[in-house]
Amino acid sequence: MSNTTEIKVPDIGDFDEVEVIEVLVSEGDTVTAEQSLITVESDKASMEIPSPKAGVVKSIKVKVGDKITEGTVIVDVEEEGGSAAPAAASADKGDAGKQTQTKEPDNKAKSNGAQDDKPAAPASAASGGERLTVSVPDIGDAKDVEVIEILVKVGDTVEADQSLITVESDKASMEVPSTAAGVVKAITVKLGDKVNEGSDILELQSTGKAGASAAAKSSAQTTNTATSPEPDAAKVADENAKAGSAPQSAAQPESSSAPGGLASSPPERHSPTQAYGSADVPLRNLPHASPSVRKFARELGVDLTLVKGSGAKDRITQDDVREFVKSALVTGAGATGVSSVGAEGGFSVLGWPKVDFAKFGDIETKPLSRIKKISGANLHRNWVMIPHVTNNDLADITELEALRQQLNKENEKSGTKVTMLAFLIKAVVAALKKFPEFNASLDGDNLVLKQYYHVGFAADTPNGLVVPVIRDADKKGVFELAQEMGDLAKLARDGKLSPAQMQGGCFSISSLGGIGGTSFTPIINAPEVAILGVSRSSQEPVWNGKKFVPRLMLPLSLSYDHRVIDGASAARFNAYLSSLLSDFRRIAL
Repeated sequence: MSNTTEIKVPDIGDFDEVEVIEVLVSEGDTVTAEQSLITVESDKASMEIPSPKAGVVKSIKVKVGDKITEGTVIVDVEEEGGSAAPAAASADKGDAGKQTQTKEPDNKAKSNGAQDDKPAAPASAASGGERLTVSVPDIGDAKDVEVIEILVKVGDTVEADQSLITVESDKASMEVPSTAAGVVKAITVKLGDKVNEGSDILELQSTGKAGASAAAKSSAQTTNTATSPEPDAAKVADENAKAGSAPQSAAQPESSSAPGGLASSPPERHSPTQAYGSADVPLRNLPHASPSVRKFARELGVDLTLVKGSGAKDRITQDDVREFVKSALVTGAGATGVSSVGAEGGFSVLGWPKVDFAKFGDIETKPLSRIKKISGANLHRNWVMIPHVTNNDLADITELEALRQQLNKENEKSGTKVTMLAFLIKAVVAALKKFPEFNASLDGDNLVLKQYYHVGFAADTPNGLVVPVIRDADKKGVFELAQEMGDLAKLARDGKLSPAQMQGGCFSISSLGGIGGTSFTPIINAPEVAILGVSRSSQEPVWNGKKFVPRLMLPLSLSYDHRVIDGASAARFNAYLSSLLSDFRRIAL
């Protein structure tokens, strides 16, 4: 007896909804316990949801773009030990034919994205033909070429010479055509597989329309492409483009775009399952780019339908996305594509250097932690999308530091130690109340002014920087703030901080006071509009009108979103904050 189990979304904090941004498995895949099934994204972080059991994926219940919550069913998994095996592996040829037979009437999209005016081949006609295995033809001396696209799906009716898959070597991309006409019964490769001459691609139920001569011609063209010398790579790519199927039609963006073609909301995302040619999303209507490039564009908020590809057959590369962003920011172009960033007033950007570091000496490769990978993508987006300006000021905290030391001495037995950051949070809340545009978020053409005061603070951990949030900071005293900060910081260091404890922030503080520095430019934590950087305090001579006296001065670096806040407002905010820290009695006013 088979034992099929529903895998559901576990407890993910107090998120009402999170968006599915990647589906990491396909039906028929064998998964292990703790293997990631999907990736979801909140307004603060991305997270992968693992399978609690090992088994075979029987059905997928979610798709990219779905909003899900705790308890939502993700997939049905047949646990190991059940009688059934993956459909692609266990079904014999007859069974496979029957399964395909039931799907053929639903096949409405050709692999080239055009609508088929002819009805699908009747089941009887398909089943009466010869069962053929289509293999990779002679591709010259190219070895272990990677499958980067699968252009058909089970149940599709294909013509002789119609492209089945796209493979890519270190020199060029090429499409492998079908040697016969027929109905696709099974696909034996998947994205990322390495294939060679003779590797099986798929099985066809022949309709008798074999295209031997045309197939031989296509094979010869493919051989010439793979064996041509490197200097002719551009020519080969051009010939491939002419020999291939019709060019892609650019999909119309579903969301409005900001000036320069940068999407105001992330572009549509496509799961690995859709990359195989989902009937819901015809492959040929998608921009020609790999999944990694799509992810990179999504992180930057770039609509790929507006980007011109420079790769073979107009394939979009990461360099194309970078050039597009630079062009949009510098020249304001991008409404219809990428204009030259070398135009007057602009600048040219070289591709990222590829260096073999090992030839200069010993090296060690260490993967980034998941926190750094997530925060890195968010920081990159925030720096590119938000026009940062930083205002630097100094606050005299001589009396405040004396008060802090006195309070800690008086409350030594309580176990709670007051830090300067607790006073800073209290003072920041007072400044946010006086300057409400700093306690806001930009939503399109609207400014959302918040009536609550949740303050985040950067916490340094062994795995990277995280930002816990203290909620309702305006309703808590200095000792309460100090206690809560200590608790959250410990959870962060232990890796036990929940997603709910990092969301909802209105304003952030990044303090380097215990390390050093005189000033820096902190990056705004979107969707906030400002962040305060705090450096190490130091004794400095200050003129009091009669003489220079030693005072303890604290450097403040306020970065702000210039779309929302102008320079004068930022200077007033910083000056007011400095006055509160210089004379903390003003907090009571």
